Amino acid sequence: MMIKRDFPTLLLYMLGFILLWEWLRPVEKLTDTAHMEVFIIFLLVSLALSFFKMKWIWQFFIKSMYMLFFIHRFYYEGGFFQFSWVKSFSADFIANVGFMLARNWTALSYEFRTFLLFILLWLMVYLIHYWLLRQQQIFIFFFMTLVYITVLDTFTVYDAKYAIVRTVVSGFTVMGMLTFYRILNREKVNSNPASLKKWMAPLAGMVAFSILAGVISPKAAPFWPDPVPYLKAAKDGVANKGSNGPSRIGYGENDDRLGGPFIGDDSPVFMAEAPDKNYWKVETKDLYTGKGWIASGSTSIEFPEGGLVPVYSALGTVETMKETAVIYPVNTRNPLIVYPAGVQRIRNINPKNPQGSHSIGIDTTKEKIESFEATDYTMDFTVPRYKVDDLRKTTAFNPSEMGQEFYDLYTRLPASLPPRIKQLTEEITAGKNNWYDKAKAVEAYFSSSDFTYDQKNVAMPGKYDDYVDQFLFDTKRGYCDNFSTSMAVMLRTIGIPTRWVKGFTGGGFMKYGGENDSLKVYRITNNNAHSWVEVFLPNQGWVPFEPTKGFTNDLRINYGAGETALNDQPSVPASVQKPQEKPKDEPKHPTKKEKIFDFKLTWLKVKFFFIAHWKWMVLTIAGVIVLTAILYHIRGKWLPYLVLMRYRFKRKDETIASAYLTLLHQLDRYGLKRKENQTLRNYAKYIDSFFSTREMTRLTSCYEEYLYHKHLPEGSWQDSRELWENLIKKTIA
Repeated sequence: MMIKRDFPTLLLYMLGFILLWEWLRPVEKLTDTAHMEVFIIFLLVSLALSFFKMKWIWQFFIKSMYMLFFIHRFYYEGGFFQFSWVKSFSADFIANVGFMLARNWTALSYEFRTFLLFILLWLMVYLIHYWLLRQQQIFIFFFMTLVYITVLDTFTVYDAKYAIVRTVVSGFTVMGMLTFYRILNREKVNSNPASLKKWMAPLAGMVAFSILAGVISPKAAPFWPDPVPYLKAAKDGVANKGSNGPSRIGYGENDDRLGGPFIGDDSPVFMAEAPDKNYWKVETKDLYTGKGWIASGSTSIEFPEGGLVPVYSALGTVETMKETAVIYPVNTRNPLIVYPAGVQRIRNINPKNPQGSHSIGIDTTKEKIESFEATDYTMDFTVPRYKVDDLRKTTAFNPSEMGQEFYDLYTRLPASLPPRIKQLTEEITAGKNNWYDKAKAVEAYFSSSDFTYDQKNVAMPGKYDDYVDQFLFDTKRGYCDNFSTSMAVMLRTIGIPTRWVKGFTGGGFMKYGGENDSLKVYRITNNNAHSWVEVFLPNQGWVPFEPTKGFTNDLRINYGAGETALNDQPSVPASVQKPQEKPKDEPKHPTKKEKIFDFKLTWLKVKFFFIAHWKWMVLTIAGVIVLTAILYHIRGKWLPYLVLMRYRFKRKDETIASAYLTLLHQLDRYGLKRKENQTLRNYAKYIDSFFSTREMTRLTSCYEEYLYHKHLPEGSWQDSRELWENLIKKTIA
């Protein structure tokens, strides 16, 4: 192929640069390499020299001076033209060549490594030039680029989501253009802008459609878990068969094997409108297996909307405050039904299917409310205000206060549990004479500097490892599942009934809502998925505890003397803080009708919907724009058919007036333009000579007769319509 300095060749070079750049992007993120802009500019300079066909001797000189200048700037002092540094660099160069021959890679100096990187980029630019303009084949390099970024995306922290899209777009465009040039060379046809445009238009449409379809199409869940944690576990000697791999992103239902890292996800799950932040429960589990949690059974029942929710709550001896919250799920078809501790009723369900049943199912063993199709729902719940003296009343198991079967279920542990867990718990709780203080002591134990909250470098228990034992004595590093499971198991070893709770933390504050800004709106995402512990105190009910380092719950405890301690209440950002009003016993909440016309809340729901689905909306709009552009570009293929349909059933002879003008417009769009001052008869002869017919002349005579006499013999349009249709069909591109 003859190298030309035209736009198509420049486009090839630009796309080749994008492919080369994808090799450099991960280097800055995964290594200590700095000044990446220097190497990117080196690529641009090298490609520009090649594009302008500069002589190789000048290319060699410019590239060499560029390399030496920046090596001097990075590693040597003094002026560039003070050649004392060249002697030092030469000695270093010779020494590093010796290290390479001896395969002592760690001994290579930074100056020599920088030099090697420049040489590597120099070679890659030459290969891009050779593949693009000589071989006209770039598939191997394109394929290796995809392999390179996908491997890094899998086994490192580098996120190649957008890199893959850029590479696919650039690679397919380059391969399409090179295919066009290969066809021209094979057929020995000269290239021209018109033929290239006809080739590139469908190519661009195909690439755009492929990317759009790939992005918006639903994706199946992976068949295998992430291999990286398994490989790391195998390296550390803790991998075993049957491992479920890392924890799932966000909220997952299978907890029989905990451990391993997970990747966060900021996708929204639901929006909550409530007086304050709350922990949102989804389910509880009661059997610890040594590797994770399972439910002891399943008991499904139904209760009517607005009826009392059959879940455990604070006992009647505990002072409570009534509150209400509204939940707006993102997935309205199969949402996670969340509720706060102390939930009383679920009402005002706004169903997606108005004809659907308003009865609600619940698994009372796990206290998990079954999913129902709803756009939003309201919950009434009570917030307990505990008294510390009441919390400290329970000192030992009393069969008269709770059943033996209940106690055995929530203190059950596997027989293989290492005894040192109980020994550690007894040491931590020594000197405490009641269940509450013992639970607080264990909770506080995890706040020490010995434990680290981490989502990435988290071990997976091996075949003979206990999940809690490994965390307490070996790794001391993990996330909420590690902390909450450990606390629940530790308290069970000393006879305190506990259960493991899963759900979401309070989420991020968005704005004030409700009447007189009495409510707050929170956005809860997959990153807010969480687990914690509930301890059963016979005279109080299930009391929540938060052992995870860096997290606090909203337990309200009265320590006496009229002082109410709000345990780490969620704070509002300083920019939006407002004076706190005294809580009302029964706060007035807007009715459903009032909420419908609440402009602030409606706007917030629209904004929340856009946040959750903005990618789909942008892609849909982009798809509509692309489709519209394509339809407009090929309008010559379909527009004449619409014109034919428009006049197919018209019968009046006067129709010839508008039909003839429409034909003139179609002929003009087709490219047969009527010259200025050209009569209709001369133009008709020109059209007939172009199409080798006499139809235009006959139709023009009929039109002129109508134009001058304003009248035609009856049936004239019926006789002329076939002529008109034949001419319209000839304008189909």
